[in-house]
Amino acid sequence: MATESAAVHPAPEAPPGLKKGAIGMVAVIFMAVANAAPITAMTGNTPIAVGYGNGLGAPAGFLFATIILTLFALGYVAMARHITTTGAFYGFISHGLGQIWGMASGLLATFAYVVFEGSLIGGCAYFANDAVNSLLGVDIPWLVFAVVAIVIIAVLCYFHISFTAAILGVTLVAEVLILFGLAMTVIANGGGPDGFMLDQTVLLNNAFEGLPAGAFGTAAAAGSMAIGLFFAFWSWVGFETTAVYGEESRNPKRIIPRATLIAVIGLGLFYTFISAMVLAGNGAKASVEASISASPLDLFFGLVEKNLGGVLLDVYKILLVIGSFACALAFHNAASRYLFALGREIPSPKARNTIGAAHPKHGSPYVASTLQSAITLVIVVLFAGFTAVQVPDADGVPVDTPALVPYVNIYGLLALIGTAAILLVQAICSAAVISYFWARKVHRGNVITTLICPLIGGLAMLYVVWLLWDNRAFAAGLAANSQVFKVGPYLILAVFLVGLVYALWLRTARPQIYAEIGRTVIEDSHERR
Repeated sequence: MATESAAVHPAPEAPPGLKKGAIGMVAVIFMAVANAAPITAMTGNTPIAVGYGNGLGAPAGFLFATIILTLFALGYVAMARHITTTGAFYGFISHGLGQIWGMASGLLATFAYVVFEGSLIGGCAYFANDAVNSLLGVDIPWLVFAVVAIVIIAVLCYFHISFTAAILGVTLVAEVLILFGLAMTVIANGGGPDGFMLDQTVLLNNAFEGLPAGAFGTAAAAGSMAIGLFFAFWSWVGFETTAVYGEESRNPKRIIPRATLIAVIGLGLFYTFISAMVLAGNGAKASVEASISASPLDLFFGLVEKNLGGVLLDVYKILLVIGSFACALAFHNAASRYLFALGREIPSPKARNTIGAAHPKHGSPYVASTLQSAITLVIVVLFAGFTAVQVPDADGVPVDTPALVPYVNIYGLLALIGTAAILLVQAICSAAVISYFWARKVHRGNVITTLICPLIGGLAMLYVVWLLWDNRAFAAGLAANSQVFKVGPYLILAVFLVGLVYALWLRTARPQIYAEIGRTVIEDSHERR
């Protein structure tokens, strides 16, 4: 029966793929780390973890995330040594758990990266509005910055991937240098008012303790360690996109595994070091006070101005804008490649020759990229027109504060939804690694890297998702009453179910197309199981 169906519905040929050998290891690392946006992750997430999460134990939260994500990465790169595909999670899970799980997970991963670009566009627009206002005294609406950023990204990603890789490399180096310089000034000063406080910040047990109410004589409310851990994991999202660039890298079997491990371990050590030094430089009480204030970014801004001077503070604010833009650009690259990977396996010849097509000259997924830009624009405009943030005034009366929409609603809510989705996909991918090497036994697996590590990593991912669910209203903060926040969990479930139903339909109606799910890999590693 399957043969008959295949004869009636012949699979159309996929258009040419992405440009092979376009980028090397350095470019892959830069794009993956740019996805994580070090300056945005540190400046935006550390104050939340300190003021509402695990307090001074925020650096320990980053250290815990480093350990768990490294365990996950060991299994992830084991798959990357055998399978090279733009679909990454989509391809890995399809090979490990089968096409049904692969399609559902691939669709969920695509959804996550699609909303991540919107999230970072919101953050970029908010930071840009603040920087231009403070530096030039001009209040340009945040929506203008958002639209301009979307258009620039759309233009950049139309061309050869090495073009955007070069841009991301320059911005990333600048981010790392100024953060590292700030940390070194703290060391040169012998710490801060309370010394280096390493016993309170870096020791792993501190990651699992919430900030006590009234800590250090401040007005802090009791924090939740769940929030601290969640924002630690959110700071890493994007490192796994190394595998997305496998088809375009020069030697994917060597480059992707190494780039992934360098990215996750390098980011982890950097995050832990920078956050610990910033808390030390401010001191215990000042760190908490700044983090719970109306201007939480002052946890970094104040220390930069004190240790590096006003000129470099201006530079820091500009780099924060550029860093969030670079992060949005990197997520756009990842999202468009997931759309491309799904598009080239859709039954429709029209879809394969548009969404699943690569540019004949630049080798870029130009149609998928344009589609991703359009989706991001729609998301941003809808948030601008239909959401509001209410902040209590001095008398406790809620007042609409439109300026906070890009930060609280777009950046915050989409980050929560996207991170929960990608953590679930990572947990499923961990199961796929175990199945691929130990149940299906496609290749011989190392018991540590392909069984124990992915098992621990996958369970830890599910634990963090459960922590987020258990503290979801607290995590959403001022956006807890938003309809987007309320439907977020159901939206994740709906996307996953759509993928399952679609794969089941293909298995019955188009078996030949079903057999191709997640199987489009570069020739030297093409495997069908």
